[in-house]
Amino acid sequence: MASEEHIIDLPKRIYVGNGIIDKLHEYFYQLNSLSPFLIITGHNIRKIVVSKILDEIGNIESNIEVEEVEEANIDEATRIEEIAKKMNTNTIIGVGGGKSIDIAKYTAFRLNKDFISIPTAPSHDGITSPFASIKGLGKPVSMKAKGPMAIIADIDIMSSAPKRLINAGIGDTVGKIVAVRDWRLAAKLRGEYYGDYTASLALLSAKHALNCTKIINRDLKYGVRLLTEALISSGVAMGMAGSTRPASGSEHLFAHAVEMLYPNSALHGELVGIGTIIMAYIHGIKWKEIKRALARIGFPLTAKELGIPREIVIKALTIAHTIRPERYTILGDRGLTWSSAEKIAKDTGIID
Repeated sequence: MASEEHIIDLPKRIYVGNGIIDKLHEYFYQLNSLSPFLIITGHNIRKIVVSKILDEIGNIESNIEVEEVEEANIDEATRIEEIAKKMNTNTIIGVGGGKSIDIAKYTAFRLNKDFISIPTAPSHDGITSPFASIKGLGKPVSMKAKGPMAIIADIDIMSSAPKRLINAGIGDTVGKIVAVRDWRLAAKLRGEYYGDYTASLALLSAKHALNCTKIINRDLKYGVRLLTEALISSGVAMGMAGSTRPASGSEHLFAHAVEMLYPNSALHGELVGIGTIIMAYIHGIKWKEIKRALARIGFPLTAKELGIPREIVIKALTIAHTIRPERYTILGDRGLTWSSAEKIAKDTGIID
């Protein structure tokens, strides 16, 4: 039987290096990027990075607009889409963290325009993936967006991000250990498509993130480069799979459940790191090793350190399986009971 068509959409170019923000005009020439350009960014990032970008792109093009976004929600997305239509933009550039890049890639997808990703912190794998988290569209899960035509990751800029954001990126990437295990389980029990190569790429990202915990305290820039490349390969794995499966499993369902129950309490990558420890415990895989690795970098490893009530952690574990009922994981169709969720959270040291 002929297999169903599978389209893999990958970046045209990935630029990683120290001080490469100064070469933007050269990169845009190589990419043959078309104006008008719309830059999506945040307020703080605009002050630090965007002025430099404007100087560089301005060498080849003056038709540029910059828009700041506060949140990655549907209202902001709609506002940016209208601006992009009015200026008839051809290239949308996301500069910053998750919010700016998510809005940029979502707008590019909606209008079928080129998207260039210029991350300023290695806090998540959304810098590469063709999926975006946009609030206000129902449950907090990723939706289809535009994969980047190019990624320009300046390690000098990314390593100057707050340590908490860097650690969150490590937490997000380590989660692939559980995501791939869940994906394999779904393939066995539900006959779901499973890509061996794609899964291996996601696991390689997680391995690099674990190695990063041994390096980053003594060599920040080398550690951030290793993490950035791991985040990029994780995003590429999603592009190859055509879904978030290689990078998002039960550990992400737990993170999303906490975000629903107790919004704005912790960074996404922090919750994924905690979720990874819990779900690795349920899977019967190296949860203590993961916890030790995260402890090395000062990662918050308890609900108390994250400022989350213990009841929220337990409740999140009992409802996590309902976040994406179509996505089978170790949590199954029925999820965890309150008592089993409490025991697991205690056994792993997440709650007292």
